[in-house]
Amino acid sequence: MLFPRLAVVALFSAAVTGASVAATAPSASALDRGAKIYAEKCVICHQPSGQGVPPVYPPLAGSDWLKADRERTLKVLCEGLSGRIVVNGQAYENVMPAQILDDAEVAAVLNFVTSSWGKSRPEFTGVEVAAAREKSQFKTYAELVKAASFQPLPKPPVGWTLHEIARLPEFCVRLAGGEKQVYALAQSGGVYTLDFVSGAVGQIFKSADYIDATRGDFVALGITLDREGRLWIVTNQNLTKDVPVYTNEVVIWRSNSLADGHPLKLQPWFTTTYPRGVGGMNHGVSNLAFGPDGKLYVSSGSRTDGGESSNDPHYFGGGEVDHTSCIWRLDPASEKPEIEVIARGIRNPFGFAWDDAGRLFSVANGPDASPAEEMDFIEPGRHYGFPYQFSDWPVKPGVPYAHTPPPPPEIVFTLPVKNLGPSAGGSSEKPLSTFDPHSSPAGMIWCGADYPEPLRNGFLVTRFGNLLGPPAAPEDVGFDVLSMHLEKNAEGEWQAHTTTVLAPLGRPIDVLALGGGRVLVLEYTRPLTFKDRLGWLPGRILELAPDAK
Repeated sequence: MLFPRLAVVALFSAAVTGASVAATAPSASALDRGAKIYAEKCVICHQPSGQGVPPVYPPLAGSDWLKADRERTLKVLCEGLSGRIVVNGQAYENVMPAQILDDAEVAAVLNFVTSSWGKSRPEFTGVEVAAAREKSQFKTYAELVKAASFQPLPKPPVGWTLHEIARLPEFCVRLAGGEKQVYALAQSGGVYTLDFVSGAVGQIFKSADYIDATRGDFVALGITLDREGRLWIVTNQNLTKDVPVYTNEVVIWRSNSLADGHPLKLQPWFTTTYPRGVGGMNHGVSNLAFGPDGKLYVSSGSRTDGGESSNDPHYFGGGEVDHTSCIWRLDPASEKPEIEVIARGIRNPFGFAWDDAGRLFSVANGPDASPAEEMDFIEPGRHYGFPYQFSDWPVKPGVPYAHTPPPPPEIVFTLPVKNLGPSAGGSSEKPLSTFDPHSSPAGMIWCGADYPEPLRNGFLVTRFGNLLGPPAAPEDVGFDVLSMHLEKNAEGEWQAHTTTVLAPLGRPIDVLALGGGRVLVLEYTRPLTFKDRLGWLPGRILELAPDAK
């Protein structure tokens, strides 16, 4: 996860044993070709001698990790590598994207490495590379090239421009900051800064700086910046050792000082746990933002798809617990903060924001069944239905699942915002509460009176896009950015006039407001559709800005 600049790409490549291959030495011309590829792709990280730059980039020469599995070495070049590895007793936390090399080129660079340091090993061949690639994320070189391509940008609204700011070294989920400084949070826990002039992405934190990966798998999903310039980050870690049931540990980290304008160190500020979700449905704690009242607001997603139980002894058998499927409020001035749940019954409120009147709205993902996904007006003490009511469907036991329980009689549910369209599935004739099923609304911001049309005085909402495919939903629903202008109807219900601002995009996941009406859009990956079935590679940051007058 250490990428001081976007152009720095680590290439893990070395000889390994364990496969039955012909012990043929590569020719001089083949070694020359491999040397050229190594100089172009690998030397900046792994150095001319193959010694690497411990503890940042692992060595190739004498690497025990690379000698352990010949096929794994080939797959690493073909699909990339991330996460913790141990090389010669030294732990490394890094990210290496898949290399855009054809089968012959992969074989050539590996043969150069194996012939340059240590004992020469059997020659790698293009046929062997192709066989390993077939078992990787990208089945062929052509598929890798297609997935690696950044697609042309969509046409922006009249009076606006859209352009690419930076390409990211790993999958990023959130943006924080503003006009002077922008931070991008990787789901792996790394934190990057953005240079607007050069488009360079520099890393200021890697996950190993503050997270103990030996305690369990983890993901970082939220980041924000306070008025003092301190970063706040939330992580979710799966604890499976020495616990009666698998546990999700939530930690909110806070930087305690600044150096050269950037946070210097992250320390745990708040920690809590709850039983980890069943069936892979642990949405975790995600968005962080400071409200108009100065308090820290936190979204906590559900630990179930729709309130189901589990018979697995490793998991808590019940459905939701006190601190899931809700929005919290914490006092940032406290050194021992306590959770105040301000609203319940929101399945996965991945994004929330305040309008210029200080009213809080959230957007949330729905279940694997197909009710509409929600935008909700959040008021303290309200319940928004989950897991008893979905969207504006009838409140009945068994709807939409056989296990959907009857609601407690004392709870009154607040319905979602009605979408009058013309985008995201709604219309004036048939309002939808609120978005197309499975379109995955994500990050959102408020665009005030200083923004030109069509963004002025409305919410800007990203939609990550369908993850299930048909028949659950149209294959390519989502993949866009929406502008939503809200009002109350005669009955006092919130309704939204929704228009598409940008489409299609590579699974947009967050937006960030800058000065002068400018907006940054974070693409998680590169494919613009579900139906292409392409593997994913890291995305980019785009800027949407008003035309210069």
